[in-house]
Amino acid sequence: MKSPFDGEISAYFKSNAPEDVRQAIKGATKGVMLDPAFPHRNRLKKKPYQTNYDALQIELAKFQSWVKETNQRVAIIFERRDAAGKGGAIKRLRENLNPRVAKVVALSKPTEEEQGQWYFQRYINHLPTAGTMTLFDRSWYNRGVVEKVFDFCTDAQRHKFFDQVGPFENMLEQEGVHLIKFWLNVGRAEQLSRFIERERNPLKYWKLSWIDVEGLNRWDAYSNAIDETLTETNFDHSPWHVVRADDKRRARLAVMQTILSQFDYTGRNDTSIGKIDELICGTVDLWNA
Repeated sequence: MKSPFDGEISAYFKSNAPEDVRQAIKGATKGVMLDPAFPHRNRLKKKPYQTNYDALQIELAKFQSWVKETNQRVAIIFERRDAAGKGGAIKRLRENLNPRVAKVVALSKPTEEEQGQWYFQRYINHLPTAGTMTLFDRSWYNRGVVEKVFDFCTDAQRHKFFDQVGPFENMLEQEGVHLIKFWLNVGRAEQLSRFIERERNPLKYWKLSWIDVEGLNRWDAYSNAIDETLTETNFDHSPWHVVRADDKRRARLAVMQTILSQFDYTGRNDTSIGKIDELICGTVDLWNA
């Protein structure tokens, strides 16, 4: 089977990747983090991960029942760098939840009709109704980052987005929608390593897009757009939760813990939730850590 995009990811690794990134991947040792700046030297082992994961799944089941019984409305936004594990985090979060209560929304590019609408309009119909949760697999924050990096919007459109997103999210909160925003980040070597793995595995070809390939050469542009977006949109009423996701297991636990810790739901067990690892999950200050 032919490699996606004619093997351009491998070609980038061989010819254009920064030398430190290339050496980190070449010298990778199983279980050891590629990014020396990551606060843990080794990846979380499976046994402690599974123990914590199982306890959190029970808490999520309690949380879901509380959401339904008390008519709560919960919207959770997942944004990320490419290959940061967003899809995996959503999958684990929703694994044992009722899809009628917790739905995933992953919108494709706007249609011609949607392009003529107010930017936020196509997201509104997907907001949660009473007793449900909506997990946004990417969101209105596309305008802040991807659309900026690839010139899919004008600077004027983006500035208008920054002007409107705060009031828009404030209205959601005023209407009783609990909004939680995650930004999953990943180091450059770890990102490229995951792309290479996808390129080599036919079962993961679908995870790659031309934007992933083109984005390899736009790391700095992405960084600048992310930094500006997080700075401009970290509101008191809807702050960002930044997750350093080089270690997928730690990131998944942190996402579940962060959500559960926001609510005083029936039967909540703080011991089962555990303490959030503040070295990998925290405020926007963690973005540049």
